[in-house]
Amino acid sequence: MQKLFKIAALAISATIGLTGCAPTNDNKTVVLVTHDSFVMSSTLIKEFEKESGFKLKLVKDGDAGAMTNKLILTKDQPIGDAVFGIDNTLTGLAASNNLIEGDLSAIDYGDVCMNYDKTWFAGHSVPAPASITQLTDPIYKNLTVVENPATSSTGMAFLAATVAKFGDAGYQGYWKNLKTNGVKIDAGWEDAYYTDFSGSSGKGAYPIVLSYSSSPADEVRDNGQSQTASILNDCYRQTEYAGVLAGAKNAAGAKAIVEFMNSLSFQQALPEAMYVYPMMPNVSLPASWAKFAPAASTLVGEQLDVLGERKTWLDNWSAIFE
Repeated sequence: MQKLFKIAALAISATIGLTGCAPTNDNKTVVLVTHDSFVMSSTLIKEFEKESGFKLKLVKDGDAGAMTNKLILTKDQPIGDAVFGIDNTLTGLAASNNLIEGDLSAIDYGDVCMNYDKTWFAGHSVPAPASITQLTDPIYKNLTVVENPATSSTGMAFLAATVAKFGDAGYQGYWKNLKTNGVKIDAGWEDAYYTDFSGSSGKGAYPIVLSYSSSPADEVRDNGQSQTASILNDCYRQTEYAGVLAGAKNAAGAKAIVEFMNSLSFQQALPEAMYVYPMMPNVSLPASWAKFAPAASTLVGEQLDVLGERKTWLDNWSAIFE
């Protein structure tokens, strides 16, 4: 899940291995494959290594959709031992390709919602959108950036949300109208949020972005207010999982890192490190989350057959945009 991560501050210290060639595993090292937005502090890495006796190497491999596709293509020669970041739009795909040994373990969740830059709208005397339906209105022409559902789990979550919202007979029309209204499509969440969105560090040209309900908590300015807000209706709840990769060279190490991600120390770090909700109940959340990172008001798409319909949705979507 591509949430709001303080990548510059944390990922440098946390990233031991990067995207690229298949790693060498000596059974003293456990290789964890993640999406690009994963953050694990050096303190947590040291804690895991001390408790487990394994060295941890991180391999970051694109957005969650792209990462999962690569894991499927390389499953006969796995590029790692464990994986983090397969979400509930991808679990069926992983299962049908026998990607995971045993069960996936739910680690965190977040609500995929549209976000907007309050400062931009105030400065342009344009009312901020209150619904995803409004994004096709001419007043919002050339203002929205979303992620490609073929490569981004966030993008797939929104595609599923539109299917649930507008139905089989309506979602293609909605996307055609978005295209006519100048929607920009990015490969992944980081490009959309950190480069093209006007309300974050990239200060891009698009004041509406597909992100998460918790995203505004990472955009609080010196005045104590967040520059951004979320449209909290018609959101899709995204759950991220970890698991042992089938054919892992270090299955014991893989099990250890999955177990560690379910530990109290890792779960407590999730809100501030990755701006997601921990799966462990009763974990304290930052005080600002009550104001700036509320869960969605309404969720859609929970009953969809994502595995069965995924290809049809993507084919129809691709016919519109490609």
